[in-house]
Amino acid sequence: MLASYSVAELTAYIRDLFALDDNLQDVWVSGEISNMTRAASGHWYFTLKDSSAQIKCVMWRSNAERQTFTPANGDAVLVHGAVNVYEVQGVYQLYADLIRPTGIGDLYAEFERLKAKLEAEGLFDAERKRPIPKFPRVIGVITSADAAAFRDVQNVLRRRFPLAKVVLSPCLVQGDEAPADICRAIERMNRHAEVDVVLLVRGGGSLEDLWAFNDERVARMICESRAPVISGVGHETDFTIADFVADLRAPTPSVAAELATPNIDDLRHSIRTLDTDLQQLMASRLVSHGDALDTMRRSLRHVSPEARVRTLRQRIDDLNSRALAAERNRLALWGERLSARTLALHAANPRGILKRGYAIVYRSDDGRQVASVSDASPGVGLTIQLHDGELKARVEDKDSHERYKRTLF
Repeated sequence: MLASYSVAELTAYIRDLFALDDNLQDVWVSGEISNMTRAASGHWYFTLKDSSAQIKCVMWRSNAERQTFTPANGDAVLVHGAVNVYEVQGVYQLYADLIRPTGIGDLYAEFERLKAKLEAEGLFDAERKRPIPKFPRVIGVITSADAAAFRDVQNVLRRRFPLAKVVLSPCLVQGDEAPADICRAIERMNRHAEVDVVLLVRGGGSLEDLWAFNDERVARMICESRAPVISGVGHETDFTIADFVADLRAPTPSVAAELATPNIDDLRHSIRTLDTDLQQLMASRLVSHGDALDTMRRSLRHVSPEARVRTLRQRIDDLNSRALAAERNRLALWGERLSARTLALHAANPRGILKRGYAIVYRSDDGRQVASVSDASPGVGLTIQLHDGELKARVEDKDSHERYKRTLF
């Protein structure tokens, strides 16, 4: 007999072939994204295709959350991962762990290299992050003096918390000289002993525009800052190394200013609330003493004969109500019995019987009821009583019917 595989055995065998091929377990594939789906679980499912072929791809949520580039349908990308078999459907897939757009792949490779290095050193650990003060007195801002980001930050700080003093440490935020200039700005800010929190901000731009904030020197200077640092670089979808090492990341410069300060309107509301609470506390104390006094009064009333009198009065009312209810029930029972007997009388009424097709026959001369044929001889006038009137009749003849052994009219 020929040896054969089950479907599961054959699929497992093919899976093992993929797993043993080192080239397929560490592979870069270029193509175009299509059928991109982000599942509720956080996993990404998409197809990578070129002009003549396509392959299904999966990126688990743990890898998707670390992506700094968010792909969309139609994007030309480089995808790194491992090829393996999805046994349930018997298809091979690329299990992706990194996606980067083509054309600027070298920058993304450098970004991922530095990100992995600093993460391994613990610079991104939550335990290292410093708390942001709730009520900063002096807020340091590091950005370009002419940048729109600085104006946005000022507007938010004036609106939310005008009590704080704002100190600017200007620097370049773009170009080859920007990383060193940002480091010097952080050093100057650290020498300002009164600064409670630092905002490192810049408006949006391309990956190349934001590259100064992916510099290792800037990342380490942020970690060494005396005051906690909030990063607000680019737009909400932009991520930089500075975001990962900062004590708090904001999606935009304006949000960084919001995260650094309380809202003065909320503080006013809190003060009013505390004032109200204080008044309520005093009122509560007065009510509490009043309740104690009322308790004493109730105790006196409890031993007073007046309570016993009220109980007896209520008892009398209760007995009276029960007596009336019993009398009503008895009258209702009698009424039901009377109705039943009335119905019985109606059922026994001869007129009721006549309505069912019966008749009563009387002799017309003397009104005697004819109950037998012997009660009426030929020639006798009869009165036939029906339910809706009377009929007059006369006995004309007698016929003898031997079959029935009786005489019938």
